[in-house]
Amino acid sequence: MNNQTEFTVADAIVKELVQAEVDVAYGIVSIHNMPIYDAMLREGSIRMVTSRGESGAVNMADAYARATGKLGVVLTSTGAGAGNGAGSLTETWNSGTPLLHITGEADSNYIGTDQRYIHEAKDQLKMMEGANKTAYLLKRPKQITPFMRKAIKEALTVPTGPVTISIPTNFQAQIIPQNQLIDVETVQNPEVKINIPADVVEKIATAKRPVIWAGNGVIASGASEELQALVDQIQPAVVTSESGKGSIPENHPLCIGNFAVTPQMEELLKKSDLLISIGVRFRGSETYSWTLPVPENHINIDLNPNAFNRNFDTLYTLVGDAKAVLHEINSALKNKEINPDAAFVDEVKSARQAVRDDLRSQIGPYGEVADIMREQLPENTILVTDVTIPGYTWGNKLFDIYEPRNYLYMTGGGIGQGLPMAIGAQIGQPEKPVVLIAGDGGFMVNAGEMITAIQEDTPIIVLLFDDGGYGILRYYQEAAYGRITSVDLKNPDFVMMAKSMGFESEKVRSVDEFKEGLANAIASKKPYMVVVDVEAVGVLEYKDSDEYIASFRPNHG
Repeated sequence: MNNQTEFTVADAIVKELVQAEVDVAYGIVSIHNMPIYDAMLREGSIRMVTSRGESGAVNMADAYARATGKLGVVLTSTGAGAGNGAGSLTETWNSGTPLLHITGEADSNYIGTDQRYIHEAKDQLKMMEGANKTAYLLKRPKQITPFMRKAIKEALTVPTGPVTISIPTNFQAQIIPQNQLIDVETVQNPEVKINIPADVVEKIATAKRPVIWAGNGVIASGASEELQALVDQIQPAVVTSESGKGSIPENHPLCIGNFAVTPQMEELLKKSDLLISIGVRFRGSETYSWTLPVPENHINIDLNPNAFNRNFDTLYTLVGDAKAVLHEINSALKNKEINPDAAFVDEVKSARQAVRDDLRSQIGPYGEVADIMREQLPENTILVTDVTIPGYTWGNKLFDIYEPRNYLYMTGGGIGQGLPMAIGAQIGQPEKPVVLIAGDGGFMVNAGEMITAIQEDTPIIVLLFDDGGYGILRYYQEAAYGRITSVDLKNPDFVMMAKSMGFESEKVRSVDEFKEGLANAIASKKPYMVVVDVEAVGVLEYKDSDEYIASFRPNHG
């Protein structure tokens, strides 16, 4: 091995990653990032996970970050490689996951000259800016250290998100002085003082029909204990965003869960005299396109000041870390006399049951499938749901999550990212079982990453619901036009494909067979795929609103 003694730009990049406590990086090696890979190999402390496509690599780093709370890191090649990762970067931007994407760029002498340097894109920086929170191009090799620190800090600063840095190929192996950049102020840790207005505390203490809406901000700030303490004091209804699943254990009697868009929740909000929203984005799909009735008495807690009046009006937005703010609110409430309304508490418990009963009445055998999953899988299981009917109708609602970071889904709605995300989550949390709910159409998008699961020894369980095509689009086309096109798909024999990749696999055709198949998967402790024959088990009758269906037909806008 070459025991290189010179210090290069690539070495400086790796040095900053190590300083940022990065221990895993995902990606694909290329002539446009080889010096960085070699620097990682020589440094020796960062595990390098090789995916089979840049899209999957970004998903893996994203899921790793979501499952661990650490910075995700991904390396891709220039131009086509960076572009392949762009789709998944839009998912990372949608989820607000802190991620650093390191990519090559054409030789600095050729950028923008139209000379068609190998892998060149017309404007890589602009392409990356469109898919990320922000993107930077290194222009001066000797300034790589502050450049890296700025990018890492940007990824981790609220609103968190992906940041791409492009390093021209001719800079990466350039020898630079090994000088020290020291952030002397970082050793200070001043005591943060939280000042909650008395009026806010009073509104919380006197509310008779309070609702708490918990989002990913609770999870990101590690505020679950503080949230539960607040719930114990004021006895509210607790609804979570999909990103907020697990912020409070979903078997808590007051946790309605990820059921915001239900008639019961709409009724509770309509009659509510207080809403406390914590780290919630209020996405359109989770609010009836922002038409849910939010009470005027709305207290919002968010570290991002731009959350103020963003999707719903907020009477008070408390800008601060959710954990610290909730701790202060809980302390202030201890001096108040709080008399929760017993009738309201009963109403919340009834609503909690009713939303589940209503959903079960609409999904046939799949309520039982969800029960089997929750009974058989350990409490700390990480569930990943791809964009597929079983994922977003019952998987994201009926499979209870008991702790933060144990539920991952495709925030931006792009199909096929579930498999690499499951792999990234398993690498980040090797002690937890990881289960993926996927559909056959989406699964084929990144099916090549199955071999990455084998190579990296990640014993994920894939539950593949096979309905022979894009089931949801089949429904929408039929409902909107009475005819279908391009939605029926020719599929491989999934069991044979899985086995050829090194997975253990079986096909199930009934609920009883599913029960046995899942038990086999858990017992194997190896990568395992259970293929569910949807036609045999039961086709889910999905139904959307007449208004939404009408939007696909010719209209006046």
